[in-house]
Amino acid sequence: MDAELIMTVKEMEDRNAWLKMRTQGIGGSDASIIAGMNRWKSPFQLWQEKTGQVEPEELDDNEYIYWGRVPEQAVADRFTELTGKQVHKQGMLQNKSYPWMLANVDRMVVGENAGLECKTTNSFSGKQWDGDNLPDAYYLQCQHYMMATGLEKWYIACLIGGNHFVWKTIERNEADIQALFKLEQKFWEINVQQGVMPDVDGTDSCTQALRDRFPGCNATAIDLPSESEQILKELDTYKESKKQSETKIKELQNKLCLMLGDHEAGYCGDRLITWKLQKGRTTFDSKKLKEEIPDIFAKYSKVGKPTRVLRT
Repeated sequence: MDAELIMTVKEMEDRNAWLKMRTQGIGGSDASIIAGMNRWKSPFQLWQEKTGQVEPEELDDNEYIYWGRVPEQAVADRFTELTGKQVHKQGMLQNKSYPWMLANVDRMVVGENAGLECKTTNSFSGKQWDGDNLPDAYYLQCQHYMMATGLEKWYIACLIGGNHFVWKTIERNEADIQALFKLEQKFWEINVQQGVMPDVDGTDSCTQALRDRFPGCNATAIDLPSESEQILKELDTYKESKKQSETKIKELQNKLCLMLGDHEAGYCGDRLITWKLQKGRTTFDSKKLKEEIPDIFAKYSKVGKPTRVLRT
């Protein structure tokens, strides 16, 4: 194997030590972030964490993450039951040639040049696992593990909705590994080690990371760099395009409504189109309450966290 053990399973039970070790390189869950294929975290936020500008996101209080981690042993056991393949826990591994390349694998498969990744997901995400499909982030995670360890294949097993189990084989893909290697190497050597900020993107994660980094306390207006002119031109173009698209969508929807008339449903081939009456939404007249019972309004009012809003 091209990797060596740097942290045992027992040592990884020390949560703080494990989190600190993760900042010393790039792990499997970082691969999709660096590749721009993770909707939960942006390269910008990951860069801040790896360079020590912010504390790594604490996931212990996240119920979704917690219940995704707890059934790991059950997923591994079911994989063994269905396949007959024995597996064992593995600590954190580090590539021998590239120390920044880390692999915190769930299980290694006994007698095979392979590992196992254990996952859980809700029933709404089940379609992502149909047939030969699986989420892109997990595919890249497994390719990263094969890149770091030199192993030839990776199995991935997933419990969907608490009652549906699937497992798949992911073969080593040299082309994808080479592309991933270039992205990860650049991120580590240029962005992390040299401190070069990665490009920002349009993810919610990046937006929040920028708000956290720049809370806003200086009311003085500044002259923006010359490239801001081109950025604003592009922004205005996309805004206008979005406005036109929204208008066109409404127009086409109205044409379908005209065709349906008083009918609540209709078919276009096998595709069902519905136009049904929904219950009116119950709203709360806070303005009237504040005027008539100000004490009650003040007692039960909550003020949200201030946030910076960009207006152009």
